[in-house]
Amino acid sequence: MDATLVRVADLRLGSIVAKDILANTQYPIVYKNTKITREHLPVFQAFQIPRIPVITESIVETKENTGTEQVLETVEEKIVVENITPFVSQYNKSIEEFKVEFSKWQAGSKIDIARVRTIILPLIDYVLNNRSLIFSLNELSNSKNYIYHHSVAISLISAVVAQKMSFSKGDVIQMASAAALADCGMAKVNKKILKKAGALTEYELKEIQEHPFYSSQMVRDISILKSDMKIAIYQHHERLDGSGYPMGEKGNAIAVYSHIIAVADVFHAMTCERVYRAKESSFKVLEMIRESEFGKFNIEVVHALFNCVADLSLGTQVELSNFAMGTIVFINKDAATRPVVKIIDTAEIIDLSKNRKLYIERLVTK
Repeated sequence: MDATLVRVADLRLGSIVAKDILANTQYPIVYKNTKITREHLPVFQAFQIPRIPVITESIVETKENTGTEQVLETVEEKIVVENITPFVSQYNKSIEEFKVEFSKWQAGSKIDIARVRTIILPLIDYVLNNRSLIFSLNELSNSKNYIYHHSVAISLISAVVAQKMSFSKGDVIQMASAAALADCGMAKVNKKILKKAGALTEYELKEIQEHPFYSSQMVRDISILKSDMKIAIYQHHERLDGSGYPMGEKGNAIAVYSHIIAVADVFHAMTCERVYRAKESSFKVLEMIRESEFGKFNIEVVHALFNCVADLSLGTQVELSNFAMGTIVFINKDAATRPVVKIIDTAEIIDLSKNRKLYIERLVTK
């Protein structure tokens, strides 16, 4: 059966543990096939276990049986709130503010570009000074408010990529503003479609694919947004090979600005928890984009995002896909997502470029 890594804070009652959980102990502290109960909470907390592998089907069954997402209230969550970083605090504030603006658009209001910039600019300063923050944005997102998280996140990612590509500060802000508004047209899509948990019908999918047109219409009269950025908003779902929408454009007909939003959009979407899938490692997704999506995006843009990993400082703490905690001791620029890691507990040195079974699950922020 398939297994999914789930944060302790996100565990649902009744989910089934996919394998024995060891914590420097001779015997498992929780055995495979155990159903999660509230009694397991202090155990996970005591051993500082951040994620638990659970059988994917049991997550789905739990949701269907309860009718709601029954989430464990954890001590870990309280600690996170108390020790919240300034960036996360600002991010959460910006999400709530963006949600208000989106609701106004749904009600028919015009876009207040000055307000949108006020929401994203404080976050832009954070990520331009610390690019590694973009690799943890999926940890902050959730499926319920995904559309707001996605808009803010692709704004930040686009800003970082533009900076990495040596854009001027003004164009970086333009790029971030355009990315934040790329999905504003979703406000014109039927709310029932936006909230639908299951597969979309052909009609519903076509309606979703109209959002670049709606977005383009909504930003048309914003004078301080450059025309190139308005084109990028319209084209951000186009692909080099002609497989995108709404026009099926190919090659040079798609602007580089469009590709920046497109890559940011796909990267964040693939890493985030959605109603139909769990979160995915940012580093694993980067490899997937570079390998399986080759030929769809401007390669310079993909390289710019990929090379942001090479900016990670030596000593950066990471969690591997086998739950081991380690620190980065060497980064090979030709394989930036697979650095050499020193395991904290055992001092073992692992070269992830050679050990392909393991990958970085997440950065450990302090």
